[in-house]
Amino acid sequence: MIGRNDPCWCGSGQKWKKCHYPKLPPQDAQTVRDEYHSKYGILIKTPEQIEGIRRAGHLAAKILEATCTMAKEGVTTLELNDLAHQMHLDAGAKPAPLHYGEPPFPKSVCISLNDVICHGIPDHTQLRQGDILNIDITAILDGYYGDCSRMVCIGEVDPERRLVVDVAYECLMRAVAIVKPDIPVSAIGDVIEGYAEAHGCSVVHQFVGHGVGVDFHEGPQVPHCRNTNSIRLVPGMTFTIEPMINAGVADAVVDSKDRWTARTRDGKPSGQWEHTLLVTEEGHEILTPWNC
Repeated sequence: MIGRNDPCWCGSGQKWKKCHYPKLPPQDAQTVRDEYHSKYGILIKTPEQIEGIRRAGHLAAKILEATCTMAKEGVTTLELNDLAHQMHLDAGAKPAPLHYGEPPFPKSVCISLNDVICHGIPDHTQLRQGDILNIDITAILDGYYGDCSRMVCIGEVDPERRLVVDVAYECLMRAVAIVKPDIPVSAIGDVIEGYAEAHGCSVVHQFVGHGVGVDFHEGPQVPHCRNTNSIRLVPGMTFTIEPMINAGVADAVVDSKDRWTARTRDGKPSGQWEHTLLVTEEGHEILTPWNC
């Protein structure tokens, strides 16, 4: 594989890093794809796959926005689930969480309320003034996956809940901003944990971002805390960044009965926002462009 200080493949006489970097010579694209799959289990996507993932991501973002708009005082989380489920069906898609895992997840979306970090199961709970909730949508369209989530505040929320909502959003967007070829996966966690700690919050370490697109969960894992993952990003990688930020301690406790719902150990609130990203030749593309 060509190195940054090698002569550029275009024949200009300049070093690759000063010329066409990070664009690889055509014959190297398959080499990188094979290397990443064999060494790391990471699928570097083809242009055709990227287009399919883009369509799925745009659909997931559309469903997410509609579901968030419906989230008002008095509405149940089950009603939000049912809206999202029907929107999947109307688009010829499937909700990825439904019947996923062991035990099978029982609903079509994850809705995590207040101190629930992730994997909250929709039910007859009515939303109340002061609640915060994360709505997490993963759509399967024509065999491709798009995964995203965002927070909703119901009326006026207390300062602690507002803090985790805002810090989690800023953590996501600061991490997205640095995504480009040749940075290590670890740089994402550095940005997130640095910002969260500076604002008195903690980063959940038991759950991570992940490759996505051809399957629901692929490599690489993308930790949101400081880590030593030195895998370099390359064009064609698709993955989520989904930092889970707590107002108190970082630990999550998974419900022993439903074996899905993860809550903060100390009962303090948690916030999360998520995008699916594509690493491009020049930087990145957000494949799930919801509007904040």
